[in-house]
Amino acid sequence: MHFLVLALRTPDFDPDVLPPHRAYLETLNARGLLAGYGLFRDQSGGAYIVRTDSLTEAEAVAAADPLSSTGAAEMAVWEWTLTWTAGLEPGRTEPGDQLP
Repeated sequence: MHFLVLALRTPDFDPDVLPPHRAYLETLNARGLLAGYGLFRDQSGGAYIVRTDSLTEAEAVAAADPLSSTGAAEMAVWEWTLTWTAGLEPGRTEPGDQLP
């Protein structure tokens, strides 16, 4: 399952949290949990997509992010139905997925 993690900066945001946050994303990627990420152009926050088996697990991933644990960002998690990914045929979310 895919989950969208939205991180919106709080007034307590400190740029010093960004290196630990990026390292956390690298750890998620190494574990095969990270599907993508990005920063909002207006610098108000960003989002990333995780692959987990449940909403509870995805919420735990977001809560362990240094952005969350330091209070630098408010985190929200939504189950997300990924319907298309660049480089794959429409309707496929992973190589080898069956078309609907």
